[in-house]
Amino acid sequence: MKGKYRILVQNNRLHYEIEVKRNITIIQGDSATGKTTLIDMLRQYFNLGESSGIDVVCDVPCRVLEGRDWKIILKGLQGNILFIDEENSFINTEEFAATVKGSDNYFVLITRENLYNLPYSVEEIYGLRSSGKYQNTRKVYQETYQIYSRVQQLPVKPQKILLEDSNSGYEFFKAVSDETGRQCQSAEGKSNLLKKLKDTESEELCVIADGAAIGPEMNGLYQKIQKNSNIKLYLPESFEWIILNAGILEGKEIQEILQNPEAYIDSKEYFSWERYFTKLLIEKTEGTYLQYKKATLNETYLHEKNKRKILQSMKGIDFS
Repeated sequence: MKGKYRILVQNNRLHYEIEVKRNITIIQGDSATGKTTLIDMLRQYFNLGESSGIDVVCDVPCRVLEGRDWKIILKGLQGNILFIDEENSFINTEEFAATVKGSDNYFVLITRENLYNLPYSVEEIYGLRSSGKYQNTRKVYQETYQIYSRVQQLPVKPQKILLEDSNSGYEFFKAVSDETGRQCQSAEGKSNLLKKLKDTESEELCVIADGAAIGPEMNGLYQKIQKNSNIKLYLPESFEWIILNAGILEGKEIQEILQNPEAYIDSKEYFSWERYFTKLLIEKTEGTYLQYKKATLNETYLHEKNKRKILQSMKGIDFS
């Protein structure tokens, strides 16, 4: 499944407006913000249709996935947007994650928990609120908002860099750090980032991690940077995305993909966008002097011209 979809769910009292563009979207928030009501309305519309008094508008079918038979139901579905409430404990299981991985559907998960088995994007974690767009009306208009949209708190001139990556990305930033007298450390995985930040001192520190899959760690990271103003986050889709975005590779096709990735990335084939950008970079550089391998950095990317393009494309971070 590919593409961006706008979903309207409404009756004579409530109007929900949601946009999804990846295989996994998370809706969080406290009680009484309308999350359960949204699920109830979608369920009623699926069971009763127009007689429910509810209208659901979307280019693809939208329905609730729930209950003990969720896996059987899911096997027969493709091209749907599936809403799942946190009361369904299966969303925390490895079995559910494995099923999502090969599914030709989008999933909207309404939960306050961190789902560590799923690689979801920091950009696709939302809350619900009354929009305030339409004053003095009887209908309540609910819209989503990005919870971590401004979390990165840039610009920053870091004294220390902490990388999620331990492969080519780490090798690149370690070389840059050595040249400029900075410390550079790998957390060797996103689940280790918070542990590495426990003993952070007062120096300016920048965490660089793959935004495409960092979602489960964001609650802890956000709380950490709220308490420690010296810690900044830089969360691009991935290191491969940084290279693609730097303009080193010629041709309009890559820029078109970066501007509208949801039109190109098939959720059935790619569990997260990070995997797509890795494959894209490998394919576009194969057989050239820029040939990319994830495990070991091609030193061509450290040549002055290429290195400068990469660093300059990372807006908000001063590596001088």
